[in-house]
Amino acid sequence: MTPREDIVPFSSFILKVANRCNIDCDYCYVFNSADQAWRGLPARMGVDVARATGRRIGEHAAAHDLQAVHVVLHGGEPLLAGPRHLDDLLGVVREGVPAAVEVRFELQTNGTLLTESWLDLFERYEVAVGVSLDGPPAANDRHRLTQASRSSAASAVRGIDLLRSRPHLFAGLLAVVDLANDPVAVHDYLASFEPPVIDFGLPHGTHDEPPYRNDPDAPEYGRWMGRVYDTWLARPAHRHSVRMLEDIVALTSGVRGSVESLGLAPPTSIVIESDGTIEGVDTLRSVEEGASRLGLDVFGQSFDEVLNHPKLVHRQYGRTVLSEKCQACPLVEVCGGGYLPHRFSADRGYRNPSVYCADLEYLIGHVQDSLRRHGWATASPP
Repeated sequence: MTPREDIVPFSSFILKVANRCNIDCDYCYVFNSADQAWRGLPARMGVDVARATGRRIGEHAAAHDLQAVHVVLHGGEPLLAGPRHLDDLLGVVREGVPAAVEVRFELQTNGTLLTESWLDLFERYEVAVGVSLDGPPAANDRHRLTQASRSSAASAVRGIDLLRSRPHLFAGLLAVVDLANDPVAVHDYLASFEPPVIDFGLPHGTHDEPPYRNDPDAPEYGRWMGRVYDTWLARPAHRHSVRMLEDIVALTSGVRGSVESLGLAPPTSIVIESDGTIEGVDTLRSVEEGASRLGLDVFGQSFDEVLNHPKLVHRQYGRTVLSEKCQACPLVEVCGGGYLPHRFSADRGYRNPSVYCADLEYLIGHVQDSLRRHGWATASPP
C-alpha cells in the first residue's frame, strides 16, 4: 500500500525493549493507567522483533529518501533487557537500515541500573541516554519509589553522575511536573547536573479524569512552568535548554518545534511494542483500554501501510481535527490544541481543548510577553 503523497513519513521509532520496571511511578501510563496491555506482552523484545523492525525502518527510509532516523529504546525500564540482549537488539536494528542512513540511537532510563559496562555498550552504538528524575529527593520520591516502596533518588543520582563522566552520551533529564514541588528548586536541582536538555512533562489527564489541581479555576501548571521560564532566563551561567519553553519560543517565531505536544506539525514518531505490534501514541493508554492499539505489527505490515491507518491519519491534518474553540484561538499555531491524550472525553473523543488549555494559554502568553519586552518580534497569527 502506498501512502498519500501529502502524508509525512515516520522518522522516529520508539522500541519498547522491556515491558517491566524496577521502580513503580504512580503516574506511569504503562503500568498504572486504564490500559493494562503490558500484562500480556513479553517482558523484553525478542531479537526476531528487533530484526523485523530494523528491516521495516530500512525500507521506510529508502522509500522516503530519509537521510537519518531516530531509534529510541524505551520501556518500562529498558536496562532490564540486559546488556548482552540489548547489544543484540541494537545490532540487528542497525543491520536492517541501509548504511547510507544515519541511525541516531537514544535510550530513556530511570538511571538506577547504569554501570560502566552499560556505558561501554552505548559508546559502541553511540546511544544518547536520557534519565528521568523529578527533582530533589523529596520531590522525586513523591511519585518515583521502588517496587519495595523505597526511595529511588540516590540510585538515580548515582547513575546520572556516572553518565556525566561521558558527557557526549548524556541526552538530558526528563521530569514530570508536580504542583506540590517548588518549580525553582526543581529547575535548579536538575540544572546542577549540567544536562544539555531538561524536558518537563505534564501529568497525563483527560476531561473525564482531569489532572490534580489545588484550584480548578486557576492555570496552576502554566504558572508553575512560567516560574521555570523566569528562573531559566535568570541563570545565564546555565547552558541547558528547556524543551517545552524553547518550543514555545520557536513556534512563536514561526519555526517548527521538536515535541509532539505543541504546534500543528504532524507527528513523525511510531511505537513498536515488545511483541512487534505497532502503536501510534502509546501515551493514549492513559485514556482508555485499547486507545493506542492499531491491530498492526512489523511482521505483517510496512510502515507505509501504518501511515494510512485511520487512527493515525487524523494526526496529519493539523487544526482541522481540533475543537471549534481551538481552531478559532489565536494561539493555535503554538499550542496546537495540546497533547492528544489530554484532549480526550468519552462524549467528544479528541475534539476538545486540552485539559491544560488555560495553563498553555497562560504559559504561552507569559513567554511571548517576555519576548516582546526583550525586543523579539513574534510571528503574526495567520
